[in-house]
Amino acid sequence: MMKNIRVLIVDDSAFMRKVLSDILLSHENITAVDTARNGKAALEKVKEFDPDVVTMDIEMPEMNGLQALKEIMSFSPRPVLMLSSLTKTGAESTIKAMELGAVDFIPKPSGSISLDIQKIKDEIIEKVLAASQVPFKNMKKKNSFAPPTTTSFEGGKEKYIVAIGTSTGGPRALQMVLRGLPRNLPAPVVVVQHMPPNFTKSLANRLDMIAEINVKEAENGDILRDGTVYIAPGGFHMEFVQKGKTLAVKLSQRDPVKGHRPSVDVMFESIAAQTTFKTIAIVMTGMGSDGAKGVIKLKETSMDTIVMTESENTSVVYGMPKAVKRTGLTDYSEDLDAISSKIIEQLEK
Repeated sequence: MMKNIRVLIVDDSAFMRKVLSDILLSHENITAVDTARNGKAALEKVKEFDPDVVTMDIEMPEMNGLQALKEIMSFSPRPVLMLSSLTKTGAESTIKAMELGAVDFIPKPSGSISLDIQKIKDEIIEKVLAASQVPFKNMKKKNSFAPPTTTSFEGGKEKYIVAIGTSTGGPRALQMVLRGLPRNLPAPVVVVQHMPPNFTKSLANRLDMIAEINVKEAENGDILRDGTVYIAPGGFHMEFVQKGKTLAVKLSQRDPVKGHRPSVDVMFESIAAQTTFKTIAIVMTGMGSDGAKGVIKLKETSMDTIVMTESENTSVVYGMPKAVKRTGLTDYSEDLDAISSKIIEQLEK
């Protein structure tokens, strides 16, 4: 039997506090224990009610959501879901929140006071339920980080493409992995992170600032180059077409797959159809099973494909990696802080 999940709602809008309470109370296993109108009040109520999950608005008076999140993570870590607007500023703040330890985010459909918030009722409930299941040891753990060592990759070896799929918990996981890759990586890296438009652009910009390797949001027609990371833009599938001795990015807005656009399966299946590169396919933290079908296709096409999954030990949500593991096709299951060195090790062979 599922336990009752106790949620604290933090938002400066009385309307949003009321509607979010009503949405959560509509689920038999969720209780809205209380609400707070700013970060300062939220800190007191976290101490008072010890909620299982906190939903946190970003823009608030007295103490904003980022400041409150930082405090919560320092004195009483727990799953926090950010609510953010679909703006460039909202996206940048959300990426920062992920770095500070927020487990996931819910984009408000129409600004800070979203009168139409009911239309994402199912998503809100699903994310609160998922957040409550996060084994918080994974969130609290300070992943050790060592800058990439200078590596002399020998020439004349087979060409590889590194393809990464992730979802919930992905921004922090990507930060960890990409910061461990050297600028002279002899392979392009392609990434699907489940996120809406605007957010992937902010994520790419942030990762480019903190990683040695070049990171950009993929654009239609981009020619894949070694030592560059291409992140699929929110709202678009990322596929590839042959372009001389490499591949070019082909973005499309065909139907979402299992509710996702971009889809990891779509990216993996497109890579399976090409013969230019051998593939290192990596599936990290995330809800659901996106990537498992694509891994099967990659291995069917070429048994030389190397499949890596993030371990249950470090995954924020062990859904996507578990689905791939169940296919029996995983070559390596690695803790997050070992993935970048394992990529380098494979490329050095």
